[in-house]
Order: sequence, then structure tokens, then C-alpha cells
Amino acid sequence: MELLLHPMYGKWFWGLVIAVGIILPALALWAGTGQRHRGCCLRSGCYRGVYGLANIDIQDRRLRAYNDHESRSTPQAHKPSWGIPALKKGVVDVDALFIPNTDAASEAFQCRVVEEDALTLNVQGVGHYTLMWTPTVNNTTAQGYTLEDGLLGDEEQPEGLCLAMGFALSEGLIESLADIKSLSVCPDDPKVVQLQLHQPERVKTDRRNVVINSSCGICGPREILEDNALNLPTVADTLRVSHGQFAQLMAQMREGQQIFELTGGSHAAAIFDPSGQVLAVAEDLGRHNALDKAIGMVLLQRGSVAGCGVVLSSRLSLEMVLKAVRTGLQMMLAVSAPTSLAIEVADKFGVTLCGFVRERRATVYTHPQRVLGVNR
Repeated sequence: MELLLHPMYGKWFWGLVIAVGIILPALALWAGTGQRHRGCCLRSGCYRGVYGLANIDIQDRRLRAYNDHESRSTPQAHKPSWGIPALKKGVVDVDALFIPNTDAASEAFQCRVVEEDALTLNVQGVGHYTLMWTPTVNNTTAQGYTLEDGLLGDEEQPEGLCLAMGFALSEGLIESLADIKSLSVCPDDPKVVQLQLHQPERVKTDRRNVVINSSCGICGPREILEDNALNLPTVADTLRVSHGQFAQLMAQMREGQQIFELTGGSHAAAIFDPSGQVLAVAEDLGRHNALDKAIGMVLLQRGSVAGCGVVLSSRLSLEMVLKAVRTGLQMMLAVSAPTSLAIEVADKFGVTLCGFVRERRATVYTHPQRVLGVNR
């Protein structure tokens, strides 16, 4: 006790106590918050330095919370059978200013954002459609498709052709691949896809020569509920999926979201077969494009998506359900909510609509008979 009160030895002792008990834990806490913030920023594609938890902006907190939540609540997905292609495009580095809060100075940094470009589908004898999309591969070789020859070119999954093919089917420009005379893209003009139909005069559409932005497809009129003005078929009822498979399907979709991991700015769609195997995953800045790309990928594999289901990272809107009805997709699983008209159309034409599919929970809005293990 006398040593603790000694004028020389005492001050060294109490200084050591303060250093060990207060300063070192404070430094550890500061370093930990900085590392958490740095990891969050890198995950969203934007490095902003170390500011601590108090200065993390809302977008980063939401993104980190989403990823942390999903990693805890969903099982680890096995290696996907469809494979994850190497990301070659789809992300652009831009200069920006980060404002941590209203009291701090802004900081210049580089941020990764999702790429947006235009792809024109020229349907000879019908019209042209300019799609605002995200290219994730480089089109450097000639690509084409005919029903007789199949896929022509070196690309295993030519993204532009897949988007064009999925769009043509899901928007009612074709009823099957048999309607296509030829589909091609030239490397000299990779932003234009040429589509020739056997009978272009049979195409019935009110939308020709239009630009379709990333937030909306070709929306259908409400008359489809009253008199089926679009002549839509009722979807077959053969698919059965256990609700226990939902989390696994969502996890496999997330494995293919490379652009989202880098930018936080893209949507994804994953098509699965009746056995629960994921056949294709596609990303795009537009949810409609992501779905059309995935549909096109499966069309090239097996000629049809009828009898399959789809997992979506977006909400369920009318035009998304219309795409499912036209292509024969029987079940739609989405992270977010459906709209009222989407529910009405899904109910009328036989699509099982499931929203808020997260962890082990989901909300089934229409045709629950396809979801096994649900007590009704």
C-alpha cells in the first residue's frame, strides 16, 4: 500500500492501470468499428476511410445489415450447377464526394456503380425496342441462333441474345423458339440485335419503336382481368416445391449477384426446375431485364421454361407476372412485396405468388397448392 502512495512508484503504477484498463480497450473499440466500416464500404464498392460507427451513412448500414442478416439466417449454398461466369463488365468506377455527416468535411473517393447502356432489338417487320440494360460480358465475336443450327458463335451464354430471346417470348412477340427465323448480333455493332420471324405479320402488339427504361417493362392494361385482351393462357399446375427449399433457392440466387456485391445497384433473377435445381441466374440494373436474361439462358439450354419457377430480388409487379404467364413459369418467389394488380393477375392465370421470402418465412398470395408442407 505504501508503494501505491509513493510519489515516484505510485504514479507509474496508476499510469499502467489507466493504460491497460481504459486506453487500450478504447483503441481496440475504435479499430474494430473502423474495420467494420471499411468492410461495409468495400462491400458496397466505395472506400471512404475510417470514421467509426457514428458516421456510417444509412445506405451502408442497410447494406451491411442485409448481408449480415442473410449470412446468419440462410444455409450455405452448395456450388451451383449452373456455374458463376467471370464478371467482365457491368461495373464502372466513378469519382464522387462522400459526406459522413453534416458536421464533417466531404471526402473525394472512387465508387463502383452499375453500368447502364442501350441495347436495341430490331424485329424486322414489327419494329425496334431499345432496352436500357447492364452488359456483363464483352461482345467481341459474331453470335447467332437458328432453330435448325442452335447457338452460333463462341460465347456459351451470349448475353445480348439471351436478353433479346427472353424479351421476345415474355412480351408476346413470339410464342416459342419455332417462331424465330434467325437471331443475330454483329461485333461491328454489338448494341443491336437483329430478330427475323417466320411470320412477323402475326405479331399483335400496341408497342412498337419504343424505349423501355430499367424501371418498367411493357405494362399491360387492366382489361386483361376483365376480357383477357392479351389472350393469355392459364399456367399449368405441375410444379411442387417445399417451403423448406425457399431459403436454399434464395441463397443460390445471391451467389450469382456479383454486380450487386460490388455496387448494391442491380437486380437478379434465378430460374429453377421442378427438382429445385437452379438452371440460370442473371443480373441487370432492371428487374425485367434480369428476368428476361434468365429466361433466354434457359431457352438456349432446353427450349422452354414452362413448368419452372423463378426467384427474384425485386418486388412483384404486374409486368413481371405477365412475363411469367406468357412463358409458363408457375411460381414466383420474391424478396419484396407484390402489388395488388400482380396478385389479381397471378390468381386469374394460375401463378403461385410468394413475397417476403426471407429466412424461413414467406407470404403466399395465390395458388398455395404448389407449396408443399404448408398447413391450410
